[in-house]
Amino acid sequence: MHFDWTFLVRVSALVLPAMLLMVLHGATAKAAETSAPLEKLASRRIFFGHQSVGGNLLDGVKQIPASSQGLAPRIVEVKNPTESLAPGTLAHALVGQNEKPESKIADFERMMDAGLAKSTDVAFFKFCYIDFNGATDSRALFEKYRVSLEGLKARHPGTTFVHVTAPLTTVQRGAKAWLKELLGRPVWGIAENVRREMFNELMRKAYGGKEPLFDLARLESTAPDGTRETYELNGQTWPAMVPGYSDDGGHLNATAQARLAKELLNFLASLPAPAVQPPIPAVQATP
Repeated sequence: MHFDWTFLVRVSALVLPAMLLMVLHGATAKAAETSAPLEKLASRRIFFGHQSVGGNLLDGVKQIPASSQGLAPRIVEVKNPTESLAPGTLAHALVGQNEKPESKIADFERMMDAGLAKSTDVAFFKFCYIDFNGATDSRALFEKYRVSLEGLKARHPGTTFVHVTAPLTTVQRGAKAWLKELLGRPVWGIAENVRREMFNELMRKAYGGKEPLFDLARLESTAPDGTRETYELNGQTWPAMVPGYSDDGGHLNATAQARLAKELLNFLASLPAPAVQPPIPAVQATP
């Protein structure tokens, strides 16, 4: 039996280029699908108040591949709340003091009222894991946060305020944890994460599906394959940070920085465009 190799060559010459074009088209479409939302950030003016874990997220933004750098917002530090922010800016500043969460609420509120809200489309701040200990009154802290944000939203209707759940830590395990339990001493992360999650549940109940909520705690406790990192305490299940996301149990390592920063940017890009506020009518002088 004679096989027509010439026919095979002719067919290959026609089919292979077509297949190559399909592959390239698919790759281009996928890249466009991934980067398209970030284009919305080019017109947004965003402010982020934070401490160390927030700095980890910003480090992750800086890790964005060079091919997408033009789509990512420009990171600038705010030194004076009266300065104006340019479109395409992710501005940030340290707010309050660690282990004093009320000071972060007050500092964020002060900066917004001092003029920053006038040039900000989106604004938010986050607490740190160190703001919570085993005795923190999570409900009282949430109530102070809620009242402050309600006031800010009323005074600055042109700014979209985003809520962020409190970050978690890993839970100490192994021989050291076993020895502490044997001696009746607290195991690092167990009681603290309970207080953090109690606060976070109040945040989800109040704002989930109603106002923008970036669930940092859920992301930190979810592995890349979708499984959740949890532990048991008194018959209840509580979330903890995935051990692979941190080198010290609390701060984000390079892997987590890249993953969570991408989630944050996609979240910010998905927010509706800020509402345009009507101009305030001029007051006519009485003749």
